[in-house]
Amino acid sequence: MTLTDTLQLAFRTVRGNKLRTGITVAIIAFGIMALIGIITAITAMEHSLKESFSVMGANAFSIRYKEMTIRIGDRGNAEKRKKGKIEKKSNMNKFITKEEAESFKANFKYPAQVSIFKRGNSGVECNYENKKTNPITTVMGGDENYLNTNGYTITHGRNLNNIDVSSGRNVCLIGSNTAKTLFGNNPERSIDKIISVGGLPYRVIGLLKEKGSSGFLRMDDIIITSYNNVLRTPSTTASPTFLIGVLTKNVVDMEMAIDEATATFRGVRKLPPNNANNFAIEKSDKVAEMFIGFLSGISGSAGAIGMITLIGAAIGLMNIMLVAVNERTREVGLIKAIGGKSKNVRAQFLFESILISLMGAAFGIVLGILVGNIFASYLNTGFIIPWNWVIGGIVICTIVGLLAGLYPAMKAAKLNPINALRYE
Repeated sequence: MTLTDTLQLAFRTVRGNKLRTGITVAIIAFGIMALIGIITAITAMEHSLKESFSVMGANAFSIRYKEMTIRIGDRGNAEKRKKGKIEKKSNMNKFITKEEAESFKANFKYPAQVSIFKRGNSGVECNYENKKTNPITTVMGGDENYLNTNGYTITHGRNLNNIDVSSGRNVCLIGSNTAKTLFGNNPERSIDKIISVGGLPYRVIGLLKEKGSSGFLRMDDIIITSYNNVLRTPSTTASPTFLIGVLTKNVVDMEMAIDEATATFRGVRKLPPNNANNFAIEKSDKVAEMFIGFLSGISGSAGAIGMITLIGAAIGLMNIMLVAVNERTREVGLIKAIGGKSKNVRAQFLFESILISLMGAAFGIVLGILVGNIFASYLNTGFIIPWNWVIGGIVICTIVGLLAGLYPAMKAAKLNPINALRYE
């Protein structure tokens, strides 16, 4: 028997047992679909995060009263102690006040732009005449440097000025999504119009350029006013702390600017030399890195789920191949009787096992990519194919088919042709 004959015979056998083959293929396909689908969705989430934070620039950082963290369980107090410095509990979780933020801005001498800002209410509804937005708008209070430090650009109107900030009057800049909802295809009409933001009247002084919202950040559903305005506006979801943004001229200046900012803000907070910092300085891509690290853990879990399913599929495939050996004992005897060798019989059963496994891989990969990209469509990240995992899935399924068919193939190859022909 030639290799071509062996392959054709294996294919005819697989095609002839449609129900048995279909069940085994389905088991393998579901395992691969779960693996590829989850990985595709995670890849889409990573792309969305990177797009969301890339607009903030690699030469920007912020000062917060504590680090942004994604807590999974309790990691203990290992990070509360640093070399030569001991954190006092009384210094922790101390909000940044308006006075501290303004003092930092006045005393920070490094050549960089400094912005003071404060988060206002989120989930706000905006109205203009008979049109209104969904309650998804976020109100941010900033100063004249807020747009630059956060990557916003004005297309029409003007920026906040010192009078707007100091007086806290009801003026605002409006995000592109909010403007389109309230003013249709002519969002530039919003300039100098009075809109209602959470039930309060605001005069629109500027229209922001579209940044491209993602599934994680709705950067175009935003109202930007002064931090003094946010401070005196009734708040239900706003954080009490102020934040400080710093934009350096280039990436090279980042570390020196961070060192200078640390020293300046320690002075503002009157921290003794033996006390650790009770604030956090974080680069603009910190949150993206945290989420991506968290998603890597999910990728490992997805791999474990897929492997467990494939192990079950391998056991099922081996059982089916053993049944096939018993059913086709006379066929094996006939093949050997007409000159077929043990290696031909062994190859036939191995090819059948690998073929079934690869069919499951093909269906699983296609379904997994489709399922993952349905999720990716909600994040507006485009069509994604995780090629490394696709190739890995094919290799894994080939190995699964080989291992699952190895024992049945060896058992078939060892059959005595005389006994096999007499088998009933």
